[in-house]
Amino acid sequence: MEYIKEVFAQYDRRCLRVYQAYNPVIAKEAVALQTFGENFNVNRMTWIKPSFLWLMYRSNWGNKKNQECILALDVYQEVFNSLLEKAVLTSPDSLAYNGVQWEKAFNETMVYCQWDPDRSVNGNALSRAAIQIGIKGNALREFLDTGICHIEDLTPMVKKWNEKRKNGRLDLKSLPSERLYPVKNKTIRKRLDMKQ
Repeated sequence: MEYIKEVFAQYDRRCLRVYQAYNPVIAKEAVALQTFGENFNVNRMTWIKPSFLWLMYRSNWGNKKNQECILALDVYQEVFNSLLEKAVLTSPDSLAYNGVQWEKAFNETMVYCQWDPDRSVNGNALSRAAIQIGIKGNALREFLDTGICHIEDLTPMVKKWNEKRKNGRLDLKSLPSERLYPVKNKTIRKRLDMKQ
């Protein structure tokens, strides 16, 4: 199946919302500090995901171990756009590189892009892809220092939504509303295997 590769997200003029799942210790500290604290490992790669339902699929609605708390991070758009500019695909699908060029770019970057099938409320694959952006090293430290406008704990809402979902009573309009986020830069689109 050919997936539509575009960024779908909840955003306003200033920020774009991404989601992550953590254990309660990391999550509570992040909400209190409005950034990640000493319990967060800056030496590992972290992945941010604009698709709420993709993260629900991945974390089983916050029921997987160490993914019990669902955080929404409002990221400044200029920071998100900068991550897209630096990102390299995790596999060499792009027309922008041959194999050797991709390997060099992959080894030199600290920002990664991966496309996975987006998901419906019940976890079924959709015909569009969900973007994930992986950040490590200095790029991660910079993101933590300057990229995050606000962190919100959605865990109580996720638990309510999941109960309603399991009982067939979930109103999809109550979930985060995501729309096409325009990525107009042709170089980015080519490198991230987005339609030209």
